[in-house]
Amino acid sequence: MTTPPPILATLGCRLNAYESEAMKGLAAQAGVENAVIVNTCAVTAEAVRKARQEIRRLRREHPDSTLIVTGCAAQIEPETFAAMPEVSHVIGNSEKMRLETWAGLAPDLIGTTERVQVDDIMSVRETAGHLIDGFGTRSRAYVQVQNGCDHRCTFCIIPYGRGNSRSVPAGVVVDQIKRLVGSGYNEVVLTGVDLTSWGADLPGGPRLGDLVRRILRLVPDLPRLRISSIDSIEADEALMEAIATERRLMPHLHLSLQAGDDLTLKRMKRRHLRDDAIRFCHEARQLRPDMVFGADIIAGFPTESEAMFENSLKLIEDCDLTFLHVFPYSARRGTPAARMPQVPGSVIRDRAARLRAAGEAALATHLAAQAGARHRILMEAPRMGRTEQFTPVAFATPQPEGTIVEACITGHDGASLKVA
Repeated sequence: MTTPPPILATLGCRLNAYESEAMKGLAAQAGVENAVIVNTCAVTAEAVRKARQEIRRLRREHPDSTLIVTGCAAQIEPETFAAMPEVSHVIGNSEKMRLETWAGLAPDLIGTTERVQVDDIMSVRETAGHLIDGFGTRSRAYVQVQNGCDHRCTFCIIPYGRGNSRSVPAGVVVDQIKRLVGSGYNEVVLTGVDLTSWGADLPGGPRLGDLVRRILRLVPDLPRLRISSIDSIEADEALMEAIATERRLMPHLHLSLQAGDDLTLKRMKRRHLRDDAIRFCHEARQLRPDMVFGADIIAGFPTESEAMFENSLKLIEDCDLTFLHVFPYSARRGTPAARMPQVPGSVIRDRAARLRAAGEAALATHLAAQAGARHRILMEAPRMGRTEQFTPVAFATPQPEGTIVEACITGHDGASLKVA
């Protein structure tokens, strides 16, 4: 009788989802049985609260299972999860990617294994081996090329969960993408914690643009290559050249901006100023007129005045942002920002709501401008796909999943484009 695979609950980012797929394979290979694995996120205090809530729910539903907690929250706060009676084992971010860790959780060894296995993430010098060939829909695969972060933004706890930046060698990435294309994927997305730091720890110090150009040169059959979130101040010349000349590089960039006020950016310990962000968006759109931008913006960072917030709000217009990810500021214990004068919660919520409203208006403007335009749309489901600019498109009639369909936009519903 085949052993059922572990039940996996994944919270947080795409990288966590990628690693959950790898853990599923490792656990099965090690013979782990009757297990529930919770892969946690720690980006905000709310994310940690949701992790605890999910653990309690899963324990109620699976009272006799081995419940294993891992991910960034487990790495940063192992004692929090070890203290929960629902939790059987706590595993760190490095340990979760090792076969020997899961072998120790097999039925014949589980009683002899340490309950908490969380080592110093800052001592990790390599990414985990490429344990899976991407993940995602049948049409789009996500490939991890980098992990960790060398920067120490004052609001961010993630480096303490992920460790310092480390890169996957270009040859390994190219070989994996070749396999993905051979398996029928029409789009590959490069992912990481701090993607534009890729290559700094590799021989010769290549840059992200070098990796992008190498992929497109050596995998000519790849129809679409997409980059996930980047730090615009680190965009190198080769990346800008690729934006200008490589039509298979998708015209959509998600930017880690965080704020639009210079004093706020300095207090965040960001490496760019407001004008840097505006200049980058202007230059990228000059090189690629159909380029669209998404961005992360934090509402209510400590010491943020109304005037400082207005500068962030105005950045949506000044950078011509289309897709906005709004984060109400959440103090994380152990970060410098948590010791700064805090903005009242009611003010944070109000500012977040105003940012979201402005983001919805910007998206509506973008959607309205697409009426009558022809787009090449990658089908993620029979009636839903995305343009090269990552705009969702709803189809009235089913299309072959995983294919790239050319169609004329007939309208929109406020959230996605429509095709008759």
